[in-house]
Amino acid sequence: MKSLNALVIGATGATGRELVNKLLIDDDFQQVTIFVRTAPNIKHEKLKIYEIDFKDLEKYKDKIKGDILFSSLGTTKKDAGGKDQQYEIDYTYQYKFAKIAAENGVGQLCLVSSVGANAKSSFFYPKIKGALEEVVKKLEFKKIDIFQPPMLIRQPDLMREGEKSGIKILNRLNKIGILKSQKPLAVEALAEKMLKIVKTLSKEKSTTYRPKDLTS
Repeated sequence: MKSLNALVIGATGATGRELVNKLLIDDDFQQVTIFVRTAPNIKHEKLKIYEIDFKDLEKYKDKIKGDILFSSLGTTKKDAGGKDQQYEIDYTYQYKFAKIAAENGVGQLCLVSSVGANAKSSFFYPKIKGALEEVVKKLEFKKIDIFQPPMLIRQPDLMREGEKSGIKILNRLNKIGILKSQKPLAVEALAEKMLKIVKTLSKEKSTTYRPKDLTS
């Protein structure tokens, strides 16, 4: 495999953080470029950091060039400040960035979505995630890998109280054979799966990986 250039958005989030760490020590990648609102406290000879305004992505178009785009932006309605703001981050920013990347010849997209993503859902969050999946599939990438992980076990400093309770409940149910396909997944394990999968060849342009594919 040739040396690859990775582009990452969502690099300071739970999954993105693990992904960047693994990309930096992966010999198949010669450069890792992250696009963030606030630069993280990390330095590496392979790492390039651009602090950007996601509301004005066209301004950075000439920098969005590489081989694989890893898109893992995500927030909650509470953290974002409302539905409109969450939509902007979870849908608009990711779509616009992916569109620019495809237009610039980036060959692959690796998108972190959500379990239950469905553009026809009556629930807001899975609906916007499903809508994003549908629209990026129409972009001119050669290969698209979409990940719909189960509940994620984030780093302690990023874990939300509701997630802690949910993980405990699911773990108890898993022990008695219930909802095994929804077994909680550590973000580190998800990042490892993502890197393994993006390097594999596929006859299909787009492949979606659901919880059972990621926890088995």
